[in-house]
Amino acid sequence: MSGWLERWSSARRTVLRAAAAVAVAALAVTGAVAAPSATAASTLPGWLSTRGASIVTSAGTPYTIKAVAWFGMETSNCAPHGLWSLSLDEGLRAIAGMGFNTIRLPFSNECLAASSSNSINASVNADLVALSPLKLMDTVIARAKAYGLSVILDRHRPDSAAQSELWYTGAYSEKRWIDDWKMLAQRYKNEPAVIGVDLHNEPHGPACWNCGDPARDWRAAATRAGNAVLSVNPKLLIVVEGVERQNDGSSTWWGGGLRDVGAAPVTLSVKNRVVYSPHDYPATVHQQSWFTAPGYPANLEAVWDANWGYLVRKGIAPVLLGEFGTKLETDSDKKWMSTLVAYLAKTKISYAYWSFNPNSGDTGGLVADDWRTHQKAKLAALRPILTPVTVPTPKPTSSPTTSPRPSASASPKPTASASPKPSSSPSTSPKPSTSPKPTTSPKPTTSPKPSSSPSTSPKPTTSTSPKPSPSTSPKPSATSLSATWVPQSAWGEGYVAELSLTAGAAVKSWSVSFEAPGTSAVTSAWGMSCSVAGITVTCTGSDWAAALAPGQSVRVGFQAAATTAPTAPTLRVSAS
Repeated sequence: MSGWLERWSSARRTVLRAAAAVAVAALAVTGAVAAPSATAASTLPGWLSTRGASIVTSAGTPYTIKAVAWFGMETSNCAPHGLWSLSLDEGLRAIAGMGFNTIRLPFSNECLAASSSNSINASVNADLVALSPLKLMDTVIARAKAYGLSVILDRHRPDSAAQSELWYTGAYSEKRWIDDWKMLAQRYKNEPAVIGVDLHNEPHGPACWNCGDPARDWRAAATRAGNAVLSVNPKLLIVVEGVERQNDGSSTWWGGGLRDVGAAPVTLSVKNRVVYSPHDYPATVHQQSWFTAPGYPANLEAVWDANWGYLVRKGIAPVLLGEFGTKLETDSDKKWMSTLVAYLAKTKISYAYWSFNPNSGDTGGLVADDWRTHQKAKLAALRPILTPVTVPTPKPTSSPTTSPRPSASASPKPTASASPKPSSSPSTSPKPSTSPKPTTSPKPTTSPKPSSSPSTSPKPTTSTSPKPSPSTSPKPSATSLSATWVPQSAWGEGYVAELSLTAGAAVKSWSVSFEAPGTSAVTSAWGMSCSVAGITVTCTGSDWAAALAPGQSVRVGFQAAATTAPTAPTLRVSAS
């Protein structure tokens, strides 16, 4: 999931590239990662398989995956978020200390091919700034392993702009999807810390289960991709999500519907490798019918049993609840959370909480906006299935991060804002059935269509657009500042955009204005403060982006309430 996503970045410091290159050398070019300390490695389960409704170790011992998502590598940043504030080791140590044993690591195919990431604070993660996203993934896996954490790779989206309904798009073919999975399977073939692959995040809209249409049949596509992965590494778990619209006409969360698996399971060339993975969210993400039904929340177990829990209850196959989360602010959400946690405890179903990140718009995260303060109420709610542990500092192995924690001003801290509920489904999260009806995919007549289309999966509230539009301001001279408009996402009630700024000389203060008809207010901003007068939006540098050094580049941005979003407005730049 990830919806209007990510908006911030910090300038990379080329002066530290030499140090980063040394860190890169610690990783094999092929992707093999250096072994961590024996103590940390001994806590890992190694390769896993399935037996009935259980996930088991090589010794046949039942194993519960307790994962949390740390997103960002699927966004335009192509890096786990928060590395502008804390070190990679700090984040991993916190996750392990909370009691998790696995990280669900979202990525996009676009980022796999990118040459660089952004938003990494060089003063905190000096060894990461020069890495390509793929080598950054190597490092995340190596350091996770050092903290006793396994990794599930999650193909969250094809490009960094938005979640796709199907496993392919016009720009990213099924072949590209499968080839990238085979590449990753080969890259980590000898790394048992990578225990599984989540083939595609949240199939929805026209996606169907066993309908026989090759263009829409997710079960058939998952079979093709799963077999391709296992042909390279037969030891991986193949994580298969559900669909939104089920064959009986019912609709549920994006990726959440698995009630047709019993009659038509995914059968792969290697036995005992399939784990089914629904997503589930509370009423604050989307008001599903069961939240207002009589007997709530006691009715929830029947909903879960029907959609996916029966797979475990009847001993058919293991389930990994791939996403669930909440801000835990309403009485309804609290009831949902306590009921779901009790259900997971009773059934011993594996799970992946969404998310570690605080910048998930619908759910928030397990840490506060400073990326360090634990959300105690959420962790207390998870306590029946998650026990905190004391985490020793592992022996440095491959490219450890040893930089000191930054000061409050060392990196930009994005403003956490509630993510909008778009009416046109821009988000990448699980949605109700409101996506446009493709000509090849008639919508089931019995599937109710919500009157609006809010996000049904917690998403970051920020930038997802991979490519900025051409700059509309002049090339910087010794006294000028250039600005590029970087559109991020838009929906019926607002939009998110960034500005990429580059200083030609020292800048003490700056402002950018542009015309944006239909924009009524700027609801949040980072690196600047913005106001709206008529159709004109004016933004002035503030906080960490108030002043710029010669040659410095920064990304700042804002979220606006609007009926329409500007596409490539003329930017009027003033700097002194």
